[in-house]
Amino acid sequence: MAMKIVSMTATLVVLASNVLQITYAGTYTVGDTIGWVIPTGYTELYHNWTDNKNFLVGDILVFKFTTGEHDVAKVTEAAYNACSSANTILTRSTGPARITLNSIGDHHFICTFADHCAEGQKLSVEVRNGPRTAPVPGTSHNTTGTPPPPPSSASSLVATISLVFMSIGIQIAGGGRHFA
Repeated sequence: MAMKIVSMTATLVVLASNVLQITYAGTYTVGDTIGWVIPTGYTELYHNWTDNKNFLVGDILVFKFTTGEHDVAKVTEAAYNACSSANTILTRSTGPARITLNSIGDHHFICTFADHCAEGQKLSVEVRNGPRTAPVPGTSHNTTGTPPPPPSSASSLVATISLVFMSIGIQIAGGGRHFA
């Protein structure tokens, strides 16, 4: 009976570890402090902004723009290259707009207002599947200005819960005897 309880406790520890393992999605503010605007005199702004960023499935792009002055539309590669808003996949007209990258591959975004796309207000990101790798020094996966949660908080919680379950298991297996 005691072995069965210890086995069940160990199983609970493993389950708790799996449930409490937290994977943090990256949240990227497109253009950082500049936001989603027409890049005055610098049409490669958003292309260069993606350098040293590792976009993964589940990451969130935040397009900060003034409602009524800009929008963001997800488009095909052909529409991106032509700056065409004829057949958008998704359009957000209220800023700031949050778009979750929910599949691997290339994702293309443009502003559909007047000549904004032709003037450089367009973004293409490659999304991969896999574990988050350490950021390149000087960059962060969370570029919203808010600090990310401590990386060890989930493991601390798992360790604490594991110790509690193991203590309970030892107490039950030992017939409730106290250790000095």
